[in-house]
Amino acid sequence: MSSLITLLALADSRLPTGGHVHSGGMEEAVTSGLVVDLPTLCAYLRRRIRTHALVTASIAAAVHSGTLTAETADAETDARTPAPAARQASRAQGRGLVRLARRVWPDAGWDALGATPHLGVAAGAVGAASGLVPEHTALSVVYTTMTGSATAAQRLLALDPGDVAAVTFGLSELCEQTAAEAAKDLADLSDPLLDVLAQRHTERDRPLFAS
Repeated sequence: MSSLITLLALADSRLPTGGHVHSGGMEEAVTSGLVVDLPTLCAYLRRRIRTHALVTASIAAAVHSGTLTAETADAETDARTPAPAARQASRAQGRGLVRLARRVWPDAGWDALGATPHLGVAAGAVGAASGLVPEHTALSVVYTTMTGSATAAQRLLALDPGDVAAVTFGLSELCEQTAAEAAKDLADLSDPLLDVLAQRHTERDRPLFAS
């Protein structure tokens, strides 16, 4: 499988990893009135790219390159994810990614990641197993972080899919810049707003998304 096809496959929203049930805080942002239209959606996505996506992608790139072991990367992710709900969502998505990876690359030693690795840890291991370069692994993480929330907003707000796609195309340069930054150094930050939204989501009665 070529590296380009692998990158496209990993960035495909149809990839059966369970990511489609997570909104990345978007459901709570919509419910709270923070995201109500395309301009506020764009602002939310920019914030999520520059914080959560940057951190997760930097963890993935570090695992891919061997700078961090899976165990150390898991602990580093916990330290950068204050909200218990966000940690749980990350591990759920990491578990889903590894479940798929076991079928595609069965001999890559997935047991070393543990039963429920964080998404960034799993993504880094998958990138290494698939033959991608660390920056492409980081890019797939940044891109799917953005599109997962964008698709959730489209459903929640009944937005025109073409308009939402235009917003994501407009953020492509930011995604590439963020991925390049993530591949160079381990990011060390968190976003209090996203943490609050993630935790508040767990208290909502019968939410549509898991996070």
